Formats: sequence, structure tokens, C-alpha cells
Amino acid sequence: MSQWFECKIKFDKMQENGAVKKVTEPYLVDALSFTEAEARIIEEMTPYISGEFSVSTVKRTKISEIFRDDSTDRWYLVKVAFITIDEKTAAEKKSISQILVAANDFKGAYDNFMEGMKGTMGDFEIQSITETMLMDVYDVKKD
Repeated sequence: MSQWFECKIKFDKMQENGAVKKVTEPYLVDALSFTEAEARIIEEMTPYISGEFSVSTVKRTKISEIFRDDSTDRWYLVKVAFITIDEKTAAEKKSISQILVAANDFKGAYDNFMEGMKGTMGDFEIQSITETMLMDVYDVKKD
């Protein structure tokens, strides 16, 4: 099972008008530990950033699954409640999961989420869909 860490990178970025501005950009990394997440984001970002940069934050997320779409670079976080019935009390119980979905817009996020959930046997309801600031998502490397 994947364990996702949000890593924020701080660096100087050249703006379109030629000015240099200090920015912080968030990325998502699949790693086993905080240390591995930091090492992975440094490895992934080194070819793309000229000059110095620093990892300002590494934090564990509660993302349980990712639905990808290679035609876009925007990410939406879908909070979904899976509904189960307690056999002893017959009470309805909801367990919340967070799923990251790639899409061009809100409707695309909803459509891609529903496509990813096809074949799910359990009942669920969407609690929220919000656009994230994530720049990219890096899976674990397969050797």
C-alpha cells in the first residue's frame, strides 16, 4: 500500500517578466519514511531547478488512492464516505477516504473519480471535491 508524503520545495523562480521570485511549490511523493520522501523529492527536482533549493516541509497525507489522467497536470482531492451497516446495531457507519484525482476542471475531476470507482461494490457518497496546489505526483520507482 502506498504511503504519500507532501513535500514543499522552496527556490528562486524566474518569472515571465524576468524578475526572480522566491516560491514554495508542493509535490506528492510515494515513500516509506519522511527521510526517503525528502531524498526522493531532492532526486526528482534536482534536474529541473537551477541554483539552490530546499525542502521546507515533509508531511504525511491521508490519501488512500490516486486516479491518474496523463492529459492534465491539475489535481483534485475527493473526500468520499464509504457507507457500511453495522451488523449488531444495524446503524449506518461512514468511513472517510481521500482520493487524489487528475483532471482539467471540477467536472472532469468528478467524471474521472466516478470512472475510477466503477466496479466498487460498496455504497459511497462524495463529501467534497477541491482543487489542490500540487505541482506533480511521484510514484515509487520500479527497478
